[in-house]
Amino acid sequence: MTYLPAHFEEADPAMLHALVSAYPLATWVVPHQGELLVNHIPFLLDAQRGEHGTLIGHVARANPVWQALTAASSVAVFTGPQAYVSPNWYPSKQAHGKVVPTWNYATVHVHGVPQAFDDPARLLDLVTRLTQTHEARQTQPWQVSDAPADYLNSMLKAIVGIEIPVQRWVGKWKVSQNRPAADQQGVVAGLMAQGSEAAAQMAALVRGEHTP
Repeated sequence: MTYLPAHFEEADPAMLHALVSAYPLATWVVPHQGELLVNHIPFLLDAQRGEHGTLIGHVARANPVWQALTAASSVAVFTGPQAYVSPNWYPSKQAHGKVVPTWNYATVHVHGVPQAFDDPARLLDLVTRLTQTHEARQTQPWQVSDAPADYLNSMLKAIVGIEIPVQRWVGKWKVSQNRPAADQQGVVAGLMAQGSEAAAQMAALVRGEHTP
């Protein structure tokens, strides 16, 4: 379970999907024999597959996680913008001093029972889609077909596909919603003064903009 005060809950599918697309590297947690197997996997969301969409990715065949999958649900945690918030940024500090530091962040937890597959055609389709997605911004996008066929076949044999039909989405946007408007404006100003892209991304969320 996730501690999720109502004012931090984000349930808009468009927002949740956008964060997963913008920050595709998930911390994937799989229960196994009383332990938790933790891996970091870039997933692609196929929003059209299944009632709530399907995550697809792959792991190394040498990674034992794919052999440990059962009917138990796993969770993939996607972490978006995050930033430290100084109490010095709050105008309310001057008014009464009753302020403390905090940390703002946006996260998405995706729950579902994972399945493994190693059919060569499905794996080729998977790596092709992943490549096309992540190479799209390159000036000259690399394509799977750029690799020699025999080398590609050997690489496909070294991986196992993972797909997770989504059962439940949990979005938490902790972006100063619990602060007065003046304090929120102070947080935006403080973040923007840092001059970093990460701080600007969080400032946008505090302003209520809808891009993760």
